[in-house]
Amino acid sequence: MKNPTTIQEIVQRLENLSPGQQQEVLDFTMELSGELPEGTSIKEFIKFAGTIPLKDLEEMKQAINVN
Repeated sequence: MKNPTTIQEIVQRLENLSPGQQQEVLDFTMELSGELPEGTSIKEFIKFAGTIPLKDLEEMKQAINVN
């Protein structure tokens, strides 16, 4: 469900950000929605390296190995 007030506030705040920061926000929203832009190179995703705690990575690895 969309909240027009929230969307308007986000747009107002976006207008005050630099183009680079705006791109970061776009990337973040795409990540949240599970969208990956077609043709995206690994360079675009390298900034997320190291953001998942080691414990969580181990749990994911174990879950993959179980299945």
